[in-house]
Amino acid sequence: MAAALASKCSRVGRSMLGGLGNNSSGLLSTSHEMTCSTFLSQQRTFIQMRTILKVVDNSGAKKVMCIQALKANKKGARLGDTIVASVKEAHPNGKVKKGQVVYGVVVRAAMQRGRCDGSEVKFDDNAVVLVDKQGRQPIGTRVFGPVPHELRKKKHVKILSLAEQIA
Repeated sequence: MAAALASKCSRVGRSMLGGLGNNSSGLLSTSHEMTCSTFLSQQRTFIQMRTILKVVDNSGAKKVMCIQALKANKKGARLGDTIVASVKEAHPNGKVKKGQVVYGVVVRAAMQRGRCDGSEVKFDDNAVVLVDKQGRQPIGTRVFGPVPHELRKKKHVKILSLAEQIA
């Protein structure tokens, strides 16, 4: 059903680009288009190439763009996976500069992930903590916001110890 709705959305989008023309049901197609865009914006996917992530430590970077997901499946990175990223925005006096290639651990992901007890965890944003090339020591000395306890299974205990809140 999702694929059918997505294909309907793409058809409506193409017809709206061409203009309404002689279509007398302009209001109906506009409301249908808004429903489709709401549906498509709610889909959550893996963190993949060119995904912009928020940096939640005090390393000096504000936003990074994912270049490649390391040690992950072919689709992309999830909670606790290491990525290679490029710094897109940075503080002027930080440890990392704009344009620098860095490694990071995904600490918050908008894609939901199931837990052993049957519950699911998902966050509102995609966030990363910058680490060294070995992927063990964080560059910053503080981690802001909630961090899931699944990082313990992935051997990122240092990030958990720096975190304000463990979810």
